Amino acid sequence: MILVFGGTTEGRKTVQVLEEAGNLFYYSTKRNEQEIDLHHGIRLSGEMDARSMTVFCQEQGIRLLIDAAHPFAELLHRTIQQVSEELSLPVIRFERIYPEVKDEGIIWCNTYTEAIEALQVAGVSSVLALTGVQSIGKLQPLWQSDIHCYFRILDRESSRAIAERQGFPAEFLCYYHDETDDTEVMRQLAPNAILLKESGVSGGFDRKIEAAHALGIRVVALRRPHLPKGFITVDGPHGLRRMVEKWLPDFFSLHSGLTTGTCATAASVGAVYGVFGQPQAEVAVRLPNGESICVPVCYKDTEKDTAIVIKDAGDDPDITNGTSICATVKRMEASATETYQISIFGGEGVGIVTLPGLGLPVGAPAINVTPQQMIKENMIQTLDKLHAPKGRYSVTIFVPDGKRLAERTFNPRLGVKDGISIIGTSGIVKPFSSEVFVQSIRKSMEVARATGSSYIVINSGAKSERFLHARYPSLPTQAFVHYGNFIGETLKIAEQLHIPRLILGLMLGKAVKLAEGHLDTHSKHTVMNKDFIRSVAIEAGCASGTLAAIEGITLARELWNILPSAEVLPFSERIIELCHRHCSSLFPNGELTVLLITDEGRILSLSPNEG
Repeated sequence: MILVFGGTTEGRKTVQVLEEAGNLFYYSTKRNEQEIDLHHGIRLSGEMDARSMTVFCQEQGIRLLIDAAHPFAELLHRTIQQVSEELSLPVIRFERIYPEVKDEGIIWCNTYTEAIEALQVAGVSSVLALTGVQSIGKLQPLWQSDIHCYFRILDRESSRAIAERQGFPAEFLCYYHDETDDTEVMRQLAPNAILLKESGVSGGFDRKIEAAHALGIRVVALRRPHLPKGFITVDGPHGLRRMVEKWLPDFFSLHSGLTTGTCATAASVGAVYGVFGQPQAEVAVRLPNGESICVPVCYKDTEKDTAIVIKDAGDDPDITNGTSICATVKRMEASATETYQISIFGGEGVGIVTLPGLGLPVGAPAINVTPQQMIKENMIQTLDKLHAPKGRYSVTIFVPDGKRLAERTFNPRLGVKDGISIIGTSGIVKPFSSEVFVQSIRKSMEVARATGSSYIVINSGAKSERFLHARYPSLPTQAFVHYGNFIGETLKIAEQLHIPRLILGLMLGKAVKLAEGHLDTHSKHTVMNKDFIRSVAIEAGCASGTLAAIEGITLARELWNILPSAEVLPFSERIIELCHRHCSSLFPNGELTVLLITDEGRILSLSPNEG
């Protein structure tokens, strides 16, 4: 069981992550004002002291605490730490992402007292405080002085009541509204200075500073307090999920994994540490969404310039799980410009692109654009952190077992030879969404489009493709794309890529599910519905004997044995019509042909000449 302390944007993100598991958890806020959708979580409101928190954790069997509260909620942080130590409970801190902000033009303070003194010394006559309604009392010496103060607070009754209890004049309150940006508020009030907290990206810290600087307004900022020792810090939803999976392995039924792109990036960062610092047991990798996760690394014998990451695919059915993804970093010649320049190469086991359509030049290593960006950005950040000399650096990604593994992937069909691809758009693989498979569909569609084929033929697998290839022998191999169970996702991709003509080949098992409206035909999500099949048979005019026989089937393909020859075509046409109806809305701007394939390879359609 998990107890979350929220009330923030990070709290909302925590709920989104935990709801994916479908298991019970508790979400606690000081007040009941945050609007949040809970389906499996239970809402708690009201302050908890150490005693009440301890009792609650014991009574409810809490095994993990997640602190997603505001960074300035110091008392709550200390209380969580106290309970954690008393009950030996791990604490995951969902921290905010803090942007790099230049100190020029910012007066940094550690306490409200320091901030008051800084504003008084600066001789300002008016201040806009963006520190929240709870800070009104703490800043009372400021607004009761000769300095004219405005407070910007949340537009709700509880906030107004707090301001009123502190005796702050209501006419000097202004409110946060989505439609009013920071620049407009500062322009209207024209303060000499603003006072704000180091509240991170989600708190708009960088945005507020930019607005103030643009208007020539001084900035006084309160540094965020240090977190208690022992908290396990994450700064995004992917890292949060992986930490929950680590500390409560049974909370999520399936565990997330890392893309080959993230593994290659971590190996590259590890190699940088090996050359310019000290070898690391794990390194931080910044993902495309801006958050950082920690990835274990090791090193090749005594060669510190080569780091290795063992691919963790989680519970995703990925043949690269457990594979070594390696990177070797070398310094090239010094650069005339005072920058870091990274060149990425593919080594053993990384495929070579031989066909257009993948978004990479023919002859280039099969390292996709997003992983390339991740590798470069993370290497530059690490080189800078370690004060490595500016200049050009090379990193070579290699996968010792990649050539053998590639034969069991879609790579040969895509024109990627002699190795696997280094892929990934988010950096994390969620097994329940089969992200890797959907990505492979997109790449296959892009390659198919690049062939200039008159049709792209999507099918469920090798058997159906064999029959379809016999029907369309002139089409290139790359024009045949496997959708697996993801018919809906494949149609969406075809629409996004502006594919003009699409042929959808279906075996009967998937066809009856699709005809009922199930665009993901995996058995985990939908099963054959005999009542639906019977209704289709009635619409097709099948005899009573056929209807009775349907009750005894266990697999849809048994229908081919019980349908009399005179009923095969009417039943098949009705199934095709229903499939086309559910699919056409996802592919509105292209020409869609639906074909039904029997076990013997006979292909049925609404028109003898269709396709």
